[in-house]
Amino acid sequence: MSYDMIAILMFSTMMLMMMTGQRVFGAIGFVAVAASVSLWGVGGSDLGFAAAMKLMKWYPLLTLPMFIFMGYVLSEARLADDLYRMFHVWMGPVPGGLAIGTILLMAVISAMNGLSVAGMAIGATIALPELLRRNYDKLMVTGVIQAGSSLGILVPPSVVLVLYAMIARQPVSQLWLAGVFPGLMMAGLFIGYIWLRCRISPELGPVLPAEERAQVTRAEKLRLLRAGVLPLIIFVSMMVPFVMGYASLVESSVIGALASVFAAVVKRRFTRQVFETATRETLAISCMFMWIILAALAFGAVFDGLGAVKSIEGFFVDRLGLSAWEILILMQLSYLIMGTFLDDTAMLVIVAPLYVPLVKALGFDLIWYGVLYTITCQIAYMTPPFGYNLFLMRAMAPPEITIIDIYRSIIPFVMVMILALLIVIAFPEIALWLPHHIYDL
Repeated sequence: MSYDMIAILMFSTMMLMMMTGQRVFGAIGFVAVAASVSLWGVGGSDLGFAAAMKLMKWYPLLTLPMFIFMGYVLSEARLADDLYRMFHVWMGPVPGGLAIGTILLMAVISAMNGLSVAGMAIGATIALPELLRRNYDKLMVTGVIQAGSSLGILVPPSVVLVLYAMIARQPVSQLWLAGVFPGLMMAGLFIGYIWLRCRISPELGPVLPAEERAQVTRAEKLRLLRAGVLPLIIFVSMMVPFVMGYASLVESSVIGALASVFAAVVKRRFTRQVFETATRETLAISCMFMWIILAALAFGAVFDGLGAVKSIEGFFVDRLGLSAWEILILMQLSYLIMGTFLDDTAMLVIVAPLYVPLVKALGFDLIWYGVLYTITCQIAYMTPPFGYNLFLMRAMAPPEITIIDIYRSIIPFVMVMILALLIVIAFPEIALWLPHHIYDL
């Protein structure tokens, strides 16, 4: 059997196993070990051992539990309550103002935890009941919360970009900086869509009643502005030392975790229950990430040994005669298809051994491609029938919001995200200007 056929057999077997409901790391790892032993005999088992040693030596991996712990502390201690109250008061007079405030809340929360799950939990428990109580259209608010929570994997400190950096061997700091402007742009597009839609159809997002606005004094409004100081302190204390070179990535993540705990203590919300829940969830998610990365490293080692990347490049370029841009678009489409039944981590570790070297060979910037991958993951998160965010929303939403409502609610926001993706593809400097500016000084 030719090496090309072996590579195709490995990939198809792995996909088939995952479609049968096998755990992602089990499917990837089993195919990797079975293929290595079949190809190289007993010595092939060293690939799995070598992957484990490589994983344990990845010092930046320590950032994952720190950022995950930080996100869960912020979520469980409900530090976003005061922040949402601030947006509620200040954005109330604007058409769709509370929905816009929800997007702003999600952007701030994303800048503190780097996780989509934490943002979804905060939005569904704090914003959703309030928006429904104030007669906002249920399709509008459901889409807003799902779209806003997806910002967590693009705005720094994104955990997904940390994983991409490890697999693509790119600097995390540059990837984080590359995600800043695309993340802000996407949040701005969401806000623009909400405002325009509610301006045309005011019943979708009614303004805060005048009598209720009159009850809030100017002094109260100014006092509420202080709610935004705490998240800003957490973000600045974590990001500035890292970007300026005073602290390493791991040290920065520790600062962020300690800052979130300190903030919870100051607010008198750091209870034993908060600490226990945050610790348990951190352990579970960190172990899941490690198993998946371990399996992906072993799988990638076999693929490298087979020369599969060169074979794929030759197939697209020589046989099909596709241009570099056409190949890139096909890659993004494949992410959207896989996103209907896989999460972002699984997608990354499955195709990274194929796509990252291919993207480099085609002459594209790997930092820019990391942003494209992340935006595509955001879209895939919200794509039926098995989008990750769709089921999270269904689990947290009240009974009156059905799964059909959730599917319908994301259509306009997916269109906005596709527009954002096309803009970043057409104008790479949106992602690359900030890292180049900071690191070229």
